[in-house]
Amino acid sequence: MSDLITPILMPKWGLSMAEGTLAAWHVEEGTQINPGDEIMDVETDKIANVVEAADGGLLRRRVGDAGEVYPVRALLGVLAPEEVSDAEIDAYIEAYVLPVVEEDEDTGPTYEFADLPIGKIRYAERPGEGTPIILIHGFGGDLDNWLFNIDALAEHAPVYALDLPGHGQSVKTVDQPDLDKLVATIIDFMDHLKIDTAHLVGHSKGGLVSGQTAISHPGRVSSLTLICSAGLGTEINADYIDGFVSAASRKELKPKLHHLFADKSLVNRSMVDDLLKYKRIDGVQAYLEALKAALFDDGQQAVSVASGLEAMDLPILVIWGAEDAVIPVAHAKAITGADVVVIDDAGHMVQMENANRVNELIKARL
Repeated sequence: MSDLITPILMPKWGLSMAEGTLAAWHVEEGTQINPGDEIMDVETDKIANVVEAADGGLLRRRVGDAGEVYPVRALLGVLAPEEVSDAEIDAYIEAYVLPVVEEDEDTGPTYEFADLPIGKIRYAERPGEGTPIILIHGFGGDLDNWLFNIDALAEHAPVYALDLPGHGQSVKTVDQPDLDKLVATIIDFMDHLKIDTAHLVGHSKGGLVSGQTAISHPGRVSSLTLICSAGLGTEINADYIDGFVSAASRKELKPKLHHLFADKSLVNRSMVDDLLKYKRIDGVQAYLEALKAALFDDGQQAVSVASGLEAMDLPILVIWGAEDAVIPVAHAKAITGADVVVIDDAGHMVQMENANRVNELIKARL
C-alpha cells in the first residue's frame, strides 16, 4: 500500500536554500489535512514562513521534530489513510532516501540577465501559460523579496521577478535615477522578453513604479496589484528611509529594518549582513541617495499616482499590512474603485510575513 502514502518534505524556497529549521508543527498526528492547510513553520537563514499542505490526507506520522534542522526534501511527515498499517508506515520511513539534486535540475526560480538600454538586469523566471505576472520590489529590495510568492503564483501564469536598476545584481551606475527611468526599465524588460501585456504586482516603491507604468503605458498592463504601495499619499516614515540609506553598520541598520515587519524577530543577522553587503557595493550608496532625493525628498513622497489610476478602466487590487510602519495603512483607500484588503498581524513586508494570504488574493484575481 506504499502507493497510498504521501510524504511531507522540507520545502525549498529559492536557489540558495539548502536546509531549514522545523520551527513548529500546527497539526497533530491523526488530523485530516486538506490542501492549503497550514501545517508547520519553517525557518531559514533568510526568514521564517508557514508551510501549507500541498496534498490532502490523514497525518499518520510526524517524522520531523520541532527545533531540528533538516536538509531540503528531508522527510518530515507521512500522510496515509487508515487502512495503511503502522508497519507499512514504519517501513516507508525506514526506506526513505533523500533525493539527490542534479546540478541541472529545476529546483527554483532560475536567475537570468537581460541586457537593456539602462544596463544589465537580473531576473528570475517561472514558465507557465497565460498573461505573465511581473513582480516589482521596493526601495533597497531585490527579487528575493518575492521568495515566498513566485512559485505559488507560477501555478497560474508565467512569473518574472526582476532586480530594478541600482538593486540586487542589476546595474548600479545609473545617471540621474528617477521614476521615469524605472518605468522605462519595466517596458524595456517586457520588450526584451516579448511580453505584450502583463499583470504588474508592485511592493512599496515597486507599487509606485507599477502604477506609473500603467498610466504611461496603459496598453501594456492587464491589472495592478499594489502591496503597501508608495505613490498613494504624501506621508512616509522618513526615519526608515533616511536611516536605511545612511546606515553603515549592523548597529545602525538593524533597528531601521524593524520598521519593515510586525514580527521584529524576523530581522535576523543574515538579513542585516546581506543588506550591508549590498550597500557596500560600488555605486549603490550614490544610487540610493539620488533615488531618495527624487522620490522621497524632505521626508515626503514626491509623486502620487492615485488620481491617474482612478481615471483608468483597470482592475486594481490593493493589499496592506495592518501594522505597516513605513507607509500609513490609510493610503490603502486612496484609489476610488480599487479592491482593498488589509491583513492583520503583518507589516510593510506583508508578502513575506503572510505570503499565503497574499498569494491567495493575487491568484483569485487571475
